[in-house]
Amino acid sequence: MAKKFLQSSKFFHFIDWLDVFAITAWGILLLKYWLTEKLVLLVHPRYFWLVITTGVALLFIAVFKAWGLWRKHPTPKVQHLSLFPPGWASVLLLVIALVGLVVIPRPLTSQAAHQQNIADFSIAATRVKPQAFRASNRPEDRSLVDWVKTLSVYPEPDSYVGQKAKVQGFVVHLKTLPDDFLVIMRFVITHCALDASPMGLPVKLTTSRQVYPPDTWLEIEGEMMTAELEGKRELTIQAKSIKPITEPKNPYEY
Repeated sequence: MAKKFLQSSKFFHFIDWLDVFAITAWGILLLKYWLTEKLVLLVHPRYFWLVITTGVALLFIAVFKAWGLWRKHPTPKVQHLSLFPPGWASVLLLVIALVGLVVIPRPLTSQAAHQQNIADFSIAATRVKPQAFRASNRPEDRSLVDWVKTLSVYPEPDSYVGQKAKVQGFVVHLKTLPDDFLVIMRFVITHCALDASPMGLPVKLTTSRQVYPPDTWLEIEGEMMTAELEGKRELTIQAKSIKPITEPKNPYEY
């Protein structure tokens, strides 16, 4: 009985409608990310047009296919060799899209940073190619990522001692650093969140870092100094003013 149903035209008609639902769900999902301003958490802004165009195209395809199915039933299809039984791929795509519609994307956090090698602060800068990068004439105008990229080009930390700094980022605690040091960090993406690389600098505090929990967003003002950390002389921000801030809508740098 089940075998006859799988070979029937009604079954293949159901599979066709399942394809429509899956395509529609993915089109809605992509456009939802754009309209709710969550797309910035997933891909580089230069690729927004591609995601939006894909979402619109998927909805157009779904409407066109649904119109054809509504007008007449399709003829039974010849079964092809597949890793999944008929309809399973569409079910999988539909389920993933529905999960995406329910689950709200969140920015990468310190946990993701710990999964990468952040012990050597200079390594992160070599993972990302600077895009139209220019070192600011005024040190206090440099962003956190500007500082890291500048240091990767001119790696002598003593040459920056005494320069003013004003940066924003989220807090990361490294167990290998003393209790009065934390790391202020931002993620930099080249194409999408999957290739995000952490960039950060150590910060010398006048108190315990436990005052500032991991993933807290801070604006830190101070002066540059050098500190012997993990056997290396590292460029460090001597914090003079620390102000908690709200997480920005776009927490990434490019």
